[in-house]
Amino acid sequence: MSQKERHVADLFSGGRLIAVPRRAARREQLLAHLTETLFEEGRTYTEPEVNDALRTVHEDCSALRRHLITSGLLTRTRDGGSYRRADAVERAGAGAAAIPGTSPAA
Repeated sequence: MSQKERHVADLFSGGRLIAVPRRAARREQLLAHLTETLFEEGRTYTEPEVNDALRTVHEDCSALRRHLITSGLLTRTRDGGSYRRADAVERAGAGAAAIPGTSPAA
């Protein structure tokens, strides 16, 4: 297990997230882990599906969802009707989005 994986594993107990880290770097590690393990590349999710996936690890799914959007790891349409795991190109261009957390093509 790598150092990074160990740091993320320390945030869980019994498969449940203990707390969302306050330190940005540690929170980003957690969010990247959640994105990779809970959301498939290329698949579109509804908000209830995103919430259900996030609830498997923590009850405050809305806070986790907001963190994933603002970090650019998940994108959503302008109307909030659908969500997708961002690919590397979308994350690199996230600064060009009109609304924070949305993809430029949304």
